[in-house]
Amino acid sequence: MDLTYHNSDAMEEGQQLLTLELPPEVMGLRLDQALTQIFSDHTRAQIQTWLRDNRVTVDEKPGKASQRVLGMEQVRVLVPEPESGDWAAEDIPLDICFEDEDILVINKPAGLVTHPAPGNREGTLLNAIVHHAPACATLARAGIVHRLDKDTSGLLVVAKSEAARQDLIDQLAAREVTREYRALVVGALTGGGRIEAPIGRHPLDRKRMGVVGSGKPAVTHYRIAERFPRHTLLKVRLETGRTHQIRVHMAYMHHPIVGDPVYGGRQMVPPGLNEAQQEQWRSFRRQALHAAHLAFMHPRTGEYLSWSAPLPKDFEQILQLLREVKAASEDKA
Repeated sequence: MDLTYHNSDAMEEGQQLLTLELPPEVMGLRLDQALTQIFSDHTRAQIQTWLRDNRVTVDEKPGKASQRVLGMEQVRVLVPEPESGDWAAEDIPLDICFEDEDILVINKPAGLVTHPAPGNREGTLLNAIVHHAPACATLARAGIVHRLDKDTSGLLVVAKSEAARQDLIDQLAAREVTREYRALVVGALTGGGRIEAPIGRHPLDRKRMGVVGSGKPAVTHYRIAERFPRHTLLKVRLETGRTHQIRVHMAYMHHPIVGDPVYGGRQMVPPGLNEAQQEQWRSFRRQALHAAHLAFMHPRTGEYLSWSAPLPKDFEQILQLLREVKAASEDKA
């Protein structure tokens, strides 16, 4: 049977959207029974939970555990991330900014998935963490308490003990963790602002998030870091931490993040670039989003700690292109 795995970065990282056609041999079975046969690595109880949580559609309608199947139906399953420590340890280099017995602060490169998912079980940040700090394998999500999308770079914190994990979760819930990003967006903004708009799964495309009335409260603050003729570099601070929050909110404001493959629309090359510069711009194939600053209270000592991470080289290069275009236009003025 053919299972199609979709890119997990188009949804909550750590989840995976699967599409399949039910085989004829499951005809007459309950849907939960049929899926238990297909997903042999999962229990029937787990699959019934997926169905209760509206993670399964059959021919684009919500699936019910008790419904009888005929075979050949088109099924979509949003498989949640694993919660236990059944992960392979892999010797993947980590850019460690800070480490002690309680926490690990990492500068994640773009292109590295945070958490394993079906079809993408290896080569993730979590696999690297378990190799570097084996005790993390006993913790939920290996101590990862907040995430960055696959193609977002920058700082995140990992707990190395259950006490530290619970404390960091509490700080996040109380909005006591400072997370500031650099985001290059399309359009010339004139000032900073605050975006308050609820975020939930898109009603028509379950691989995307969106601003929806039934979504969870989400608040984003932004201010200008640098202006260009048709782009703006922003300092963005999260008050809440919804999936794809900055990407969704900036697209909602009609200022999508440059290079965003999901919410950014068609990539536009800035005018004024020569042929070599245009090629360099087109080679930037990810969202221009970087977690530049992280601060919180140490979960054991109570000391206030903060870190900053410079922009990665590819991000800095496209900013330099914009600076060159801006300088050339000012020389002509």
